[in-house]
Amino acid sequence: MTMDPHHPSLINDCLIQIFTFLSEDDLISVSTVCKDWYEAAETPWLWRRKCLQRWSFCNLAVLGSEHVNHSWKRYFLRRSHLEMKMTKGQSGGYTCYSLRGHTGRVVGLVYLQGNSSQNPDLWNSCPTVCSASTDGTVRAWNIQNGTLLWCSPTQSPLTEIVCDELHEVVITADSTGVIKTWQSQTGQEEASFSTASPHCTLLQYNINNDWFLTVGTSQGSVCTLADSTLTKKSSIMVCDTFKVNILLVSPDKKWIVAGTKDNSDLSPKVKILCVSLYQSLGARPLSSYPPSLPDWPSSTTASTQTTKPSLSLMSALKKLSTSQRYRQVESFPLTLNTWSPNILLEARDSNCLVLAADKELWVYSLKGALLASFKEHTMPISSICLDSFRVVTASQDLSLRVMIWKNDGDHGLTLESRYHLLGGSHTMSRGFTHVACNYSSIVASTEGKDGKDVLKAYSFTS
Repeated sequence: MTMDPHHPSLINDCLIQIFTFLSEDDLISVSTVCKDWYEAAETPWLWRRKCLQRWSFCNLAVLGSEHVNHSWKRYFLRRSHLEMKMTKGQSGGYTCYSLRGHTGRVVGLVYLQGNSSQNPDLWNSCPTVCSASTDGTVRAWNIQNGTLLWCSPTQSPLTEIVCDELHEVVITADSTGVIKTWQSQTGQEEASFSTASPHCTLLQYNINNDWFLTVGTSQGSVCTLADSTLTKKSSIMVCDTFKVNILLVSPDKKWIVAGTKDNSDLSPKVKILCVSLYQSLGARPLSSYPPSLPDWPSSTTASTQTTKPSLSLMSALKKLSTSQRYRQVESFPLTLNTWSPNILLEARDSNCLVLAADKELWVYSLKGALLASFKEHTMPISSICLDSFRVVTASQDLSLRVMIWKNDGDHGLTLESRYHLLGGSHTMSRGFTHVACNYSSIVASTEGKDGKDVLKAYSFTS
C-alpha cells in the first residue's frame, strides 16, 4: 500500500480506524508489513483503547514518568501475559514462599496500598500483606521475597483485621473489643476505640473521600466510626438476640448488608438477620448522612427457614426529615443442601453475590438467579476472596481453587473453574483458614498442628 503524498494523515487515520477491529496478535502482525502500517499499529490511542476495553481501569501514572520508558502497548502486553499465567496456574508461572513468625492462629490478612486489583502498578509492584494473629501481633510481609517488614507490639489476642488502601491504614480488633489503627508503612499505632465487645466484625469503606468504619458487635449492635482517629458517629441496636458477624458493602457503595450467621440451637437452619440495602436517594449525597443502619421494623428483624433459607435485601430510604421508610428490594431462597456453621458472603458488584457453605460455592444475581455452582473441594470451604478477574476459595483440604469470571453470552456473568494450588501436607497442617488476593498474587494462611499458623504466598510474574 502506497501513501498518498497529498493526504498522508487521511490514509493514516483510515488505517487506524481499520486496525481497531484487529486483535492484539493481529495488530502486532500487521505492524511488520511496512513502515506506514507499523506507525499506524503503534498509535498509542489504539493500545489505550484496548486497555480500557479489557479492564476499564488502568494504573498509567508510570507511563508519564521521565525515568521509565513505558507505553500503552507495553502495559497491555505485560498485563495480558500476567493474566494468562494467573489463568493457567502452571508450575514455573509463579513463586511460592512460606512466611513463618506468628506463634498463634492467624485471624485474617489484608493487602496494603499499591497492590489493589483496581490500580495495579505492573513495574514497581512490591506486594505487601499484613496478617493478624491470636499471638497479639500484626505483621507486615513482603510476599515477593518472603521477608518480614515490621511487627507490632504484643497486645490482647487479635480477632480481625481490615485495611484502607487509600489512606494507608490497617485496622484491627482484639478479644477485649479494642479497635486500633496502624500506619501501614511503619506499624506505628495511630488511634484506638473500645467497643466492650469480645468479638467485633469490621467493615471499612470510603464515600466521597470520607473514611468510615462500621463495626458489628457481639451485643447485636452496629457502630459507625469516622476517620482513622476512630471518632464515633452512631450506634444502632440491630438485634439483641444475635451478634452481628456479617457486614458487606457493594464495590460501588450502593448498599451495605448487616446480619448474622449464628444459630440459637443445634437444629439445621440458617439465619440471616437484619439485611439492609443502604442507598443514596434524594438531593443530598450519601456522605452527608451518618452511614449507620436504621432501626429495624419488627416484621423484618429475622428471616428463618428450616429447609429453604432465604436472603432478604431491605432498602433504607433516607429523607431530608428524620423519618425513615423501608421497602424490600429483593428476596430469594438459598439453595443450601446442607447446614454449615460457616456461611461466607461476598459481592462481585451490586448485581452479583457469591456465597459459600460447607464444600459448595454459588453465584447469584441480585434477583436471585443461580448463575453458577461448584462442589470441587473435598472438605469445607473456610474462606473466599474475589475481584473483577477471579474468585479464589480456600479449604480445609489444603487447596486453593481458582475460578475466572467470564461473560457467557445470553446467560450473562458466570464463573469458570480453572485450577488449584496446594498448601502443603496434612501432617503439619489442618488446612487453609484465610485467603486474600490482588492482581498478581494469592496469600493464604494454613492452620499449623503445633498452634503456629503459616502464610503461603503465591506470586505470579509478568
